[in-house]
Amino acid sequence: MPWLSRHRKIYYYDMLGFGESAKPDMDILHSTQNRLLTALIHHWGIQRPAVVAHDFGGSAALRAHILNGVEYSSLMLVDPVAISPQGSALVQAAKTHQDIFAGLPAYIHEAILRAYIGAAIKRQLSEAEMRLYLIPWLGDEGKKAFWRQIGQMDDIYSQEVEHRYGEIRCPVAILWGEQDEFIPLDDGKELARRIPEASFTVVPNAKHLVQEDAPEAIVAEALDFWRRFS
Repeated sequence: MPWLSRHRKIYYYDMLGFGESAKPDMDILHSTQNRLLTALIHHWGIQRPAVVAHDFGGSAALRAHILNGVEYSSLMLVDPVAISPQGSALVQAAKTHQDIFAGLPAYIHEAILRAYIGAAIKRQLSEAEMRLYLIPWLGDEGKKAFWRQIGQMDDIYSQEVEHRYGEIRCPVAILWGEQDEFIPLDDGKELARRIPEASFTVVPNAKHLVQEDAPEAIVAEALDFWRRFS
């Protein structure tokens, strides 16, 4: 954010149910995130923002554009949830046994979180960095919220729009971690195929959290993309 804010006014937020945002006991995925993004863009009074979005943020951005008619000057997607079927082995197990996972002892829950986060990053996080990812999901509320949002992951979320990617009305750049174990590289290639004239960049030595493994790739791509299209 500090590097990008040298060139643009940056708006960013934790999605409902994630990070430091509230974690209500409700469906926070299906239709919620794209409607919230739409409302925020209107609230901020932004006309045709240049959007950069990762994972379910990418889903929210795609859905807000296609389903809610939000216009972007450009859209940069980093390993987004966009092609079905979706869900890692842990996600599939947790969806089937959500109550069991939500009832795990705190130390087991934290151990799973550490392994889950570690699997998304190529490099080794420091303990301080790891804590930033852990803290929102610890404690009784955080633990319930973590397994709740995993239990809500459903192919319907992408199936509702993935056949309409050809309708996207702005330039699109896609970045993908070459070693992403959560959403395979082939999904990125398929997404690029479905979006007319989308650029596709594979980031070497990066897994799902490209922003941790190769933040310079995101900054460089965003600045070049904005210079050309925004």
